[in-house]
Amino acid sequence: MFAKMKTGKMTMVLAAGTVLVIGILLAQEYAVLKGRVSDGQGHALSRAVLILKNVQTGRIYQTISDNKGYYEFIKIPSGVYSLQVKCSGYQSFLKEKILLEGGITKTFDPKMTPLPPHKAKDEGGVLGGVVAGVVGEVEEASAIYARRTRLPSEAYRDFNTEEYSRIYENRYLLTADNPLSTFSIDVDTASYANIRRFIKSNRFPPKDAVRIEEMVNYFNYDYPQPKGRDPFSISTEYTLCPWNNSHKLVLLGLKGKELAKDRLPPANLVFLIDVSGSMKSANKLSLLKPVFRLLVSQLGERDRVSIVVYAGAAGLVLPPTSGVSKEKIFQAIDQLEAGGSTAGGAGIRLAYKTAHEHFIQEGNNRIILATDGDFNVGISSTSELVRMVEEEKDKGVFLTVLGFGMGNYKDSRLEQLADKGNGNFYYIDSMLEAKKVFVDDLRGTLFTIAKDVKIQVEFNPAKVKAYRLVGYENRLLKNEDFKDDTKDAGELGAGHRVTVLYEIIPFGSKEEILSGGELKYQENSIKPEAFKSKEVLTVKLRYKKPDGKKSHLLVSSLENKEIPLKKASLNFKFAAAVAEFGLLLRDSKFKGISSFEQVLDLARQGRGDDRNGYRAEFIQMVELCSLLSPEKNG
Repeated sequence: MFAKMKTGKMTMVLAAGTVLVIGILLAQEYAVLKGRVSDGQGHALSRAVLILKNVQTGRIYQTISDNKGYYEFIKIPSGVYSLQVKCSGYQSFLKEKILLEGGITKTFDPKMTPLPPHKAKDEGGVLGGVVAGVVGEVEEASAIYARRTRLPSEAYRDFNTEEYSRIYENRYLLTADNPLSTFSIDVDTASYANIRRFIKSNRFPPKDAVRIEEMVNYFNYDYPQPKGRDPFSISTEYTLCPWNNSHKLVLLGLKGKELAKDRLPPANLVFLIDVSGSMKSANKLSLLKPVFRLLVSQLGERDRVSIVVYAGAAGLVLPPTSGVSKEKIFQAIDQLEAGGSTAGGAGIRLAYKTAHEHFIQEGNNRIILATDGDFNVGISSTSELVRMVEEEKDKGVFLTVLGFGMGNYKDSRLEQLADKGNGNFYYIDSMLEAKKVFVDDLRGTLFTIAKDVKIQVEFNPAKVKAYRLVGYENRLLKNEDFKDDTKDAGELGAGHRVTVLYEIIPFGSKEEILSGGELKYQENSIKPEAFKSKEVLTVKLRYKKPDGKKSHLLVSSLENKEIPLKKASLNFKFAAAVAEFGLLLRDSKFKGISSFEQVLDLARQGRGDDRNGYRAEFIQMVELCSLLSPEKNG
C-alpha cells in the first residue's frame, strides 16, 4: 500500500509504501476552541478526553482537561467540527456543527451528565487516558469489549501482543556471603505511566510490567543540591520497614546538579518517528504530534531539529532546522500520516547518520525515538537493534525512547534500546505525561550531566545479617564491573533524582536465610572493627562526565541512627508507599503485611508539596486498585 502526503503543488511518494513530505503550506489563519468541562453543578471534571473532528475531512484532534477542567485546542484549521467528550462515570457528550473560523477564539463549556451507578460500573471509564476505540483498531476495540463483558483476562488476551521482559525479583542475600551489592542507576519512568494506563482502564497490569524502581523514580524527592565539583549529592535514611516490622528499610537518594537555562548546551535533536500502519491509533500518532509540538515549543535559537520517519522504508522529512523556526517544524510534524509496515532498523540507522552529519561539539546530540516498538521489516530482532545502538552511543549521540499505544506495545524492546543507547525510556499515555517529560522535567530528560553511573553498597555484617535490593532487577552488575570503566551503566540528567531502597534483616535476627554453603578451605569472619563501627553500610558511586572515558569515585556512609517510621522524612514515606504498591501489583512473595490501606496511609503522610498533582494522582490510583482487588469484591 502506498501512503500519500500532499503539499501545496505536488505529491511525493516514497518507494516501499512510505510517503515522506515536507512542502510549503499555503498561509492560513487558525482557530482556537477552549472552555471548561464540568458536571451539572459546575464542578470541574479533570482528565476528560475531548475529541474534535472535522466533519468535512475527518481529521481528529485530541486533548485532555486539566485539574481545573480547562481544555484548549489551538491551531485548528477553519471548518465545521463535532466535539465528543468522555469522562469516567459520565455519559458521553456530543456537540455537532461547531463552526470554527480562522483568527477567532471560540469558547464552549461542556456540561456532563452522571451515569446511573450500574452503568458507570459497566462503562469502565476513561480515567485520564486517551479513549480506546476512537479509530476502531482491533486492539482498542478489544479493550472496550473486555471492559463491557467483564472478561479482561480472556477478551483482551486474544488481541494483545504486548511484550514484557520476565522479572525475577531480587532475593535476600546473606551479608557474610555477599557483602557487596552492585548495580546501574535507573531514571526511566515508563513502567509507572504504563501501569497507570492499565489501572485507569480498570485492569491490573501484567506483573512483569511492574518495575518498582521506575515507579519510585517517577516522583521528585526533596534531596539537597550537590556541592563542590561532583554533579550530584548522596542522601541516606534508615528506619522500620512498613511491610515487615522485623526488618529495616534503607533509602539512598541521589540529586543531580541543576543547570540554569542560560548554561544549557545547544541541542542537536533528531526526531525519529514511527509512521507505520500500527501507529494509526488515536493514542499513537495522533497523540505523538502534539507531544513533539510541546517539546519544540521549549527549544531556542541555538537548538536544531531534524525529523526522520520510517514505515516500509525510512526518509528524512525535515533537515536540521533552528528551534526558532517553530512554524516550519510544526508543519512537518502536522503532515505526518501513518501507513505501511515497520522498518525500525533502517530508521534508526538514518537517524544516527543525520545526527553525526550535524554533530555539535560539546552540545547535546540526541535521537528521540517515538514508536510502539513493533518493528517487522529489515533489522527487527531486539539483539541486532541493541547491538547497533551500543556501537553508536560511544560516538556521542544518545538515544531517548518514547513508547506509545496499547495492544502491540513492545515494552521489553524499547527498554533495552534506551538502556543501551545512553538515554531514558518514557511511556506517553497523555498530554499531561508529555508535559511532565518535556516541560516539568525537560533538563533531566534531554541534558545528561553524568554517564555510566554505578552504585556499589558494602554492608557491615556486624549490623546487617541479610539485605534485599528493592527493584533494579534489570540493572544488576557483577561486583567486578564496578571498577571496569568499559562496562555500560545508567545516565543522570540535570536535576534528576534517583531513589534506591534496601530491605534489611538486622544482625542477630533468627530469620532463616539460605546460605551459599559451608567453605572447606577458608573461613568467613567479621573483623573486630566492624562491631565497633557505627556504620550500617558504605555507598560507593562511580560516574563519568558525558564526554569522559575515566570514572570518578564518591564515597558516603550510613551510620546506625535509626529513626521511628512516624518521624521519617516525607521523601522516605512516599518512596516506601510507592515501593509497597509495586509489591502488591506484583503479588510479590516479599510483600509481607502490605495492604492498599497501608500504602494510602503512608502516601498521604508523605504527599507534601504536590503542586503538579502527581502524588494526588498516585493516591487515586491506589484507591482504585483497592476497589478492584478481589479481597474487596469477595
